[in-house]
Amino acid sequence: MKALIQPTESCYDLIADDLANNGYCVLPQLFPAALNLALHRRVTHLDEDDFQRAGIGRELDFQLNSTVRRDETRWLNPKHTTDATYMDAMATFRLAINRRLFMGLFDYESHYAHYAPGAFYKKHLDAFKGQSNRVLTTVLYLNPEWHVNDGGQLLIYAPDSNTILQTVNPNFGTFVIFLSEQFPHEVVKAQRDRYSVTGWFRLHDPLQAPAI
Repeated sequence: MKALIQPTESCYDLIADDLANNGYCVLPQLFPAALNLALHRRVTHLDEDDFQRAGIGRELDFQLNSTVRRDETRWLNPKHTTDATYMDAMATFRLAINRRLFMGLFDYESHYAHYAPGAFYKKHLDAFKGQSNRVLTTVLYLNPEWHVNDGGQLLIYAPDSNTILQTVNPNFGTFVIFLSEQFPHEVVKAQRDRYSVTGWFRLHDPLQAPAI
């Protein structure tokens, strides 16, 4: 893949301002179309066996619950060119946000998400205060020619409320960022195959073993 054209400094300024003022930001486009197309090609060519049913909870609390969510996921592979390009872009993103907001973002984990027709994810938080080191959630949508009646919208709720702040259609290239501990969100039932790259910036956990 050719060298990635990074977002402009003014774009990072806009994201930082929205995060500081609102806690979330929705952009119709962040990365070049070439990267989005490569990611779309990558996720749509994965075999069914490459995905795993997504569950709720982490580690010892992990469980499958089809009444809460019915999507499936595949973690990005840093040895794959397309995945590595995206992860490099998010490393640059992390540094840019840290310079502006001093959030102390330490690293990033990310997976592809596939919602088959009929799949959904009910209202939830990505992190609970004091129980996770995930602090910033990102979603990049990879769905060309997506229409409102295709479903699959992301609903972002006000903290501790059922008030919907934003309804995001999962259009190709749309990029969403929000504070993981503050904003409950939901994925409406999809009517056709829906793809995205979802990730989380984390704070450093001193109890976590160093990577080998």
